[in-house]
Amino acid sequence: MARAVTLIRSRTLSDVAEYAYAASAPPEARLIFLAGACPLAADGTVTPVGDYAGQAARAVDNLRTALGEAGADLQDLISTRVLVASSRQEDLVAAWEVYRDAMGAHDVPSTLMGVTVLGYTDQLVEIEAIAAVRD
Repeated sequence: MARAVTLIRSRTLSDVAEYAYAASAPPEARLIFLAGACPLAADGTVTPVGDYAGQAARAVDNLRTALGEAGADLQDLISTRVLVASSRQEDLVAAWEVYRDAMGAHDVPSTLMGVTVLGYTDQLVEIEAIAAVRD
């Protein structure tokens, strides 16, 4: 089945960005709005504590699970936001690199943001996402 998401690239804007600048879905696509994917283990604890890359990997795994339960996968994402509880650019980059590698060639429009704090004790990373699928 053909994917609903079309990534839109710019010939005018910088090619330094590691993502498409826009994405679209046809009118008949079903949109899936996901809660922020957190680095929570099954028992509700944040893991691994203190590890930006590790928490990004856990959040991506949890995002995959939520997408699967909604009938989608990472290739159906149309927009994401990666939140990192840090003011240090290297911490944001550590989380981003894990996220970027998980996305592969589907470099969906994304925003990487440093925030002061996230909702769970010891939480450093959260990934917000919207997907679009054809039913």
